[in-house]
Amino acid sequence: MYFNNPEDRETKELLPGIVARTFWGQEMLAAVVDLEPHTELPRHSHPHEQVGIVITGQIEFEVAGQVRVLHPGEVYVIPGGVEHGARTFDHPVKVMDVFSPVREEYKY
Repeated sequence: MYFNNPEDRETKELLPGIVARTFWGQEMLAAVVDLEPHTELPRHSHPHEQVGIVITGQIEFEVAGQVRVLHPGEVYVIPGGVEHGARTFDHPVKVMDVFSPVREEYKY
């Protein structure tokens, strides 16, 4: 499919309080991710490169020990194998992530 409306796509729960709508091609996967207020994404790493942008809300990211609160329009770049995590505050957050190569566990 060439065109998709994320609002029409089923969600996949990644962790409690975190759901995604994913779309993929041969070499990359895009995920529109909704995070509930007061949700924590534990520190982790994966071999995939990850680039994301905050769409709504504010989210605190920790990447390789560096911590920053990001707002709508701000972008994060996480190299493969680098430990990272995040947490939300009092309001929901929406981000869009792109992973390369495709994260097979995010396909549905």
